[in-house]
Amino acid sequence: MSENSQINFEDTAIGFASRSTKELKRVYLLFLSMRFSWMVEVGTFLATLALKLKLPVKGIIKKSLFQQFCGGESIPDCQQSIDHLESFNIKTILDYSVEGLESEESFDHTMEEALRIADYAKTASGIPFCVVKLTGLGSSTVMEKVQSKQELSREEEASFERFKGRVKKIADRVAGNQLRFMIDAEETWIEDVIDGIALELMEKYNQNGPVVYITYQLYRKEALKKLEKDYKQITKRGCFFAAKLVRGAYMEKERDRAKELGYPDPIQDTKEKTDDDYKNALAFAIQHIDNFALCAGTHNEQSSQVLAALMEQNQLPRNDERVYFAQLFGMSDNISFKLSDLGYNVAKYVPYGPVDKVLPYLFRRAEENTSIAGQSSREYTLIKKELKRRKRI
Repeated sequence: MSENSQINFEDTAIGFASRSTKELKRVYLLFLSMRFSWMVEVGTFLATLALKLKLPVKGIIKKSLFQQFCGGESIPDCQQSIDHLESFNIKTILDYSVEGLESEESFDHTMEEALRIADYAKTASGIPFCVVKLTGLGSSTVMEKVQSKQELSREEEASFERFKGRVKKIADRVAGNQLRFMIDAEETWIEDVIDGIALELMEKYNQNGPVVYITYQLYRKEALKKLEKDYKQITKRGCFFAAKLVRGAYMEKERDRAKELGYPDPIQDTKEKTDDDYKNALAFAIQHIDNFALCAGTHNEQSSQVLAALMEQNQLPRNDERVYFAQLFGMSDNISFKLSDLGYNVAKYVPYGPVDKVLPYLFRRAEENTSIAGQSSREYTLIKKELKRRKRI
C-alpha cells in the first residue's frame, strides 16, 4: 500500500459512528480515569472489597467497566451487541470470560457454556468463530506437569484425559456446526501442551478448510520460528493451516517466573523485536495464503496497515474469508469500524458472564489500558477529537 493510500485511523466520524454522543461522553470519562494508574488501583481495590462485603456496587460496575468491555451476562444478553456490530458488518467472537477455580465442576460448566455458544452461533450469521481458553477446561497444574514430563498420579492422568475429552467434544460440535474454532495461547510453561492439542485437532478437522486455529504470541522469542515449523508440519500432511497472531498477554508473569527459576527470559528484549516478528508473521501468512487462514488480533494501527498493504500487494480481495482482523470489544473502535467500512473482514472479541464473575477480566482490561504505552491516552484522544467534531456540526 503506497504512502498516499494509508488507512486513516484518525477518521473518528467512521470510527465512532456506532456511538451516540451520550455514550461517547460516558466512554470519554472512563478512559480519562484509566489514564491514571492510581485511580485504577484504588478503584480495583474498592470494588473487590465492596463485593466481599456484599455492598450494592454491581450496578456501578455494570454501567462502567462491564458495559464498556463486555457484551452481557449471558449469551442471549449479548444479542443486542452482536446485532449492533453486525449492522456495521463486524462479526462477533463470543468469549465466556468467567475464570473458574481448578475444579472438575468448573471445567464441566465451561465446556457446557462453550457448547452453548457453538449451538447458538450455528444459526447466527454474525458469529463465525468460537473461542476457548484451555485452562478453563482442565487443570493448569496437571498441564504443567505433563509439559515438564513429570510423572502423573492415577488421579491426574484421569483428570488429563477428561480435559482432552472436553476439548474434543467442543471441537466436534464446532466443526459439526460449520464454524471455526480458535484455541487461545497461554503461559509458556503449559503452551506446549496446548499447542500439541491444537495441532492434533488441526490435522483432524482442517482437511478441507480452516476450522481449528492455533494462537501465536509474537512477544515470545521463538514464536515466529515455531509458526513456520508448525505450518510445514500441518501442510505436509495435506491439511489447511489456521492461526491467530497476537503480541501476547503474560509478559510480566513470564519474566518474573524466568527470573525466579533461573531460566532464560522467553520474551523479546524490545518491543521493536516483537513488532518486527509480528510483521514477518503477517508476511509469512500472506505469502502462504493458499494454505493459510489468518486472524490478526491486534490493537496496533501500524500492524493493521501492514496487513492491509500485504493484501493489496498480493491482489487479495479485502473480504477474502481467509483473512480477519480482530480487536477486543470496547477497544480500538477506530481500527475495527474503519477497516469494516473499507470492506475488510473484522471481528470483535465479545466477553460475557455474570458481572461479579468477570471482574478479573475487567480489572485486567483496566490495568492494561494504564500499562500499554499510550493505549488509554489514544482512546481518550480520539474520543475527545470526535466529541469536538460533533460539537462543530
